[in-house]
Amino acid sequence: MTIDIEGRSIATNENGFLENPEDWTPAVAEAMAAEEQLTLTDRHWDLINYLREEYFSNNGNQPNNRTLLKEMGSRWGEKVSNKELFDLFPGNPSKQAGRLAGLPESMRKGGY
Repeated sequence: MTIDIEGRSIATNENGFLENPEDWTPAVAEAMAAEEQLTLTDRHWDLINYLREEYFSNNGNQPNNRTLLKEMGSRWGEKVSNKELFDLFPGNPSKQAGRLAGLPESMRKGGY
């Protein structure tokens, strides 16, 4: 599978994850989100950027939903519910946001 954007074709696996994380750009994330009928807001970007920070600065760490709840609550200055994260990323916040963030597919199970 491929994503055609900015005059180039970017390879993805059968689940839509980028084969090469170096191919990621914000425009790629926007294109992937549009294919999933998502319009990325500041809160979407907060989550995407956090996942990228964790992965690239913390030895490939891919936080689960519980960790995302805590971190987004801290960043947004309010208690964040699991429902709010699923409203942002209905395909599972850690997995769908990770895909849009250009991270490799996580093989762990569950969201908690």
